[in-house]
Amino acid sequence: MGDPSDQPGDLMRRQEAERAGWPFLEFRDAGGEQRIVRLGDATERVVLGRRPSCDLALEWDSRVSRVHAKLERVAGEWTLVDDGLSRNGTFVNGQRVTAQQRLADRDMVRLGHTHIRFRDPGPAEQATAPGSQPVMAEDITEAKRRVLLALCRPLLTDPGQMGITATNEQIAGELHLSVEAVKAHLRELYRRFEIGDLPQNEKRMRLARLAMQAGLVRPGDR
Repeated sequence: MGDPSDQPGDLMRRQEAERAGWPFLEFRDAGGEQRIVRLGDATERVVLGRRPSCDLALEWDSRVSRVHAKLERVAGEWTLVDDGLSRNGTFVNGQRVTAQQRLADRDMVRLGHTHIRFRDPGPAEQATAPGSQPVMAEDITEAKRRVLLALCRPLLTDPGQMGITATNEQIAGELHLSVEAVKAHLRELYRRFEIGDLPQNEKRMRLARLAMQAGLVRPGDR
């Protein structure tokens, strides 16, 4: 799936990693370059931090502690552990991790200013995925396109915010709608894009990505 900050070759490398079926991490370094770190069978633990000796060294991010957090494989499942190692905390989908948290495919991990997408595609990635049916501009009313545009606003104005969409309240304020009206529009859009069964914390980002991929919203749209 495309990303507004993608550079030539980024999508191809991401798709290659997905087809391989191994869990992996995807993030961007200080220069905006895509990084993909594969979590193979032989990997049981990955220490994240600013110290160069860390398994995943984020030396450019001053808000990351020298030893910040760690990823551990437990019974075949990857978990994120921050049991007081970090000064500024570790977040998964916007929620602070207070001890150990199991990671699910497409979870967004934030350390300091760095956003890391956890991917665990598995064999099912090659099957038809939710939202794989194309949605054309003529399928979406102008009112719903405006909701999509407001939802995607943070991504369109700052592509570095890989895991952030506008809140219902922000959309309502921009479009002069009630929050309930925004929710109703989003429910219909989830249904139209066939992603209504996804977890709540994933649906909004998936909808935004699909809308941008389909060209329904673009940078510069007003």
